Amino acid sequence: MTDHAVHVTTRQVLVVVVVAVQLVLTLPSLVSHGQGPAWLAYALLTAVLGVVAGHVAAGRAVLPGIVAVGLTTIVLTASVLAATALPAGASFGPADWAFGLVGWYLLLVLADRPKAFVVTLTAHICYCVAWFAQTGNGDVGTAGVVILSGTSFQLGVLVITRVLLRDARLAASAAAERDAARTREELARQREQDLRAGFEGQLGALLPLLADLADEVVSVRDEATRLRCSVAAVQLRRLFAENDDVPDPLLHELTACVDVAERRGVVVSLAVSGTAMAVPTEVRRELVAPMARALAAAGGRAKVSLLRTAGEVRVAVVADAPSVPLETQAAPVSVTVETSVHSGLVRSEARWRTT
Repeated sequence: MTDHAVHVTTRQVLVVVVVAVQLVLTLPSLVSHGQGPAWLAYALLTAVLGVVAGHVAAGRAVLPGIVAVGLTTIVLTASVLAATALPAGASFGPADWAFGLVGWYLLLVLADRPKAFVVTLTAHICYCVAWFAQTGNGDVGTAGVVILSGTSFQLGVLVITRVLLRDARLAASAAAERDAARTREELARQREQDLRAGFEGQLGALLPLLADLADEVVSVRDEATRLRCSVAAVQLRRLFAENDDVPDPLLHELTACVDVAERRGVVVSLAVSGTAMAVPTEVRRELVAPMARALAAAGGRAKVSLLRTAGEVRVAVVADAPSVPLETQAAPVSVTVETSVHSGLVRSEARWRTT
């Protein structure tokens, strides 16, 4: 149950309680002992009931501040009118129909403002006690019982309402935490599946090579085999780098491929221009793939450049290559790849337009 539901339910119950108290308990006493000001007080309270019932019927759980202030003022005015209209010595007696009813009205109006309710209820009690003392003819014991029984029950209802609100908030917080945990779990599971799919894709390319090496169909002394191994090593290193949590994933993947080439003895220079920007994972793969293949085939030197502007990301490489890099699958239409081989140099460029 939400805070809104608790407030709405509380006011609905209080409307029923106030109607019952006003019609069953107080109206007979007013008919028997009421004078003109008392009937005016009764009419004012009835008007307040109508306003609150209208808000409840409209589904408004919390009364606007100005409405609450106005209604509270009317209720306290009715309290004064009803008290001053009592005969001498009748305070807290059978003729005092308004004391308990005003407390219920204050709770009806200020149920969602506990501090204001306590303050106004205290003001109501103090005025009634002062009027009781001023008349000087009442029974003190009876007055104490009436005050204690009426206010304790109303304060108890207020405490129950606050407990329900607290429990509703705790339940909502727990539900939100469970939903967040489920979302994190689902994202982690999806990420694990993506990682597994990516690794399986790379291993799928490696398995034929490993099978050929195990069956001695190919030999590491063969240049083509070494090229296949080099390409596989660069691709796997890029795949591992793809899953690292870094501020600039694209540059991180390029650096990982460069590192593999440098371990083979290739002298690589890397030039970077522009600031980091968000690049989708699939696009990063297609941007890095041509450069990775060229570095895998490089035999001596290579130059890699990364250019980032507001409208385009470009990855280019020029490498000394003894043979043409292995072909790859066609890149998506969002990435344009151009590769050429001339006089022992491999030139490759991948471009992605951000807009």
